[in-house]
Amino acid sequence: MSKSLVIVESPAKARTINRYLGDDYTVIASMGHVRDLPKKDLAVDVENGFALTYATIDDKKKVVSEIKKAAKKADSIYLATDPDREGEAIGWHLLELLKAGEKPVYRVSLEEITKQGIKRAFDSPTQLDMHKVDAQQARRALDRLVGYKLSPLLWDKVRRGISAGRVQSVALRLVVDREREIQAFQAQEYWSIVAQL
Repeated sequence: MSKSLVIVESPAKARTINRYLGDDYTVIASMGHVRDLPKKDLAVDVENGFALTYATIDDKKKVVSEIKKAAKKADSIYLATDPDREGEAIGWHLLELLKAGEKPVYRVSLEEITKQGIKRAFDSPTQLDMHKVDAQQARRALDRLVGYKLSPLLWDKVRRGISAGRVQSVALRLVVDREREIQAFQAQEYWSIVAQL
């Protein structure tokens, strides 16, 4: 008898969910992200709409292989990664790697890991939210474009091994710069005089 495959992020969740779902389901943990931008390459094609090039993370190849094997045996696949943009992106990467073909693939958002919460999620599965996936990819591309080019400068000028940081650092810099402009503003009284002669 074929089973449905459920993919979650953490092994602890996998064990709990497996207990609640029963024998008709196989639950496997992806252990977080399975693909990322390669470390030795910029991997963001600025000339072609900021297209990203992904590679399977080296220490996740075994997990990916196990998930692919389980997916071949399953009659349907449920992506039950975390309900945030990172979880959505992990689900999308898994979908891309699995090449499910005609097999039905569902997205379940587990808001709580209780018997009722799991039943509720599996009773109303959805599809991946590509807006969240796009948001995560945009953030990742900005991280790479800023960090990949700026980090070596920091290594040279400040200290080896530190990172230029995430997009949040760039956003914070923009906010700080704007706040400094506001604080530096000198209010002056002025008058407009219009004369018609």
